[in-house]
Amino acid sequence: MDSVEIVRKFYDETVNYEWRRLERHKVEYEISKRFITRYVKPSDRVLDLGGGPGKYSLYLAALDCKVTLADLSQTNVEYALNKAKELNLPINAVCVDSRNLSVFEDEEYDHILCMGPMYHLKEEADRVKTIKECIKKLKPGGTLFVAFVSSYSFVWDYLISNPEWILSADRKSELNVIVDDSNFVGKGFTENFFIRPKEVLPFFEQFKLEKLHLLNCESFLYLREPELLKQSPETIAAWLDLAEQVCEREDLLSLAEHIMYIGKKVN
Repeated sequence: MDSVEIVRKFYDETVNYEWRRLERHKVEYEISKRFITRYVKPSDRVLDLGGGPGKYSLYLAALDCKVTLADLSQTNVEYALNKAKELNLPINAVCVDSRNLSVFEDEEYDHILCMGPMYHLKEEADRVKTIKECIKKLKPGGTLFVAFVSSYSFVWDYLISNPEWILSADRKSELNVIVDDSNFVGKGFTENFFIRPKEVLPFFEQFKLEKLHLLNCESFLYLREPELLKQSPETIAAWLDLAEQVCEREDLLSLAEHIMYIGKKVN
């Protein structure tokens, strides 16, 4: 089974877990939404590429955006459509590979969310192809939101959830990405590519995009997220307000699990 089919199978089999992921990681979800809605407005056309079971698609549809979800997993597509029907929200959804968006018209969308494909495209050429496809489908002046997983994410995840894994030889080799200061390409939660934070901006220099933001989607909250989410809604919101103010600081990027680049298409 090739890498793409492994990823497809993984998401076909974990759709319910993936639907709940952004409930477990509310900080990432809330900060990302705050930046998305700085640009995405009612009636805008949005392509949610790699949209999974549809958390962002349904959120934006509820804001009266015209949303199309596209995902590698047919199970995710069906789940999103069923959720939309249940919530009486209008979305379109199709099964596609992010490297070939020929099913869509060029310059069709005001905004594209590419918040998933970069986690799995292990070859540089495939990551480049995906971004070029996104730019082709954006209207002039349209906004592109691209999420990455940091190569240091192993360290924070293991420290929070399974600190004893540092004693395992296999896990220790994964933790060495922070010592080696390297990208990770290989078997993570499935077939994965995780990027060094300092490589995100250089990657985008080859495209006709104007950088708007580079942010740490967890800001400084990730290591204490489980404790934070036990607090009152008012307390959580206050910490999110503070986190939003500093999440673009370069010196906090290394604390991220997820990094988001936001750029505007230029001619």
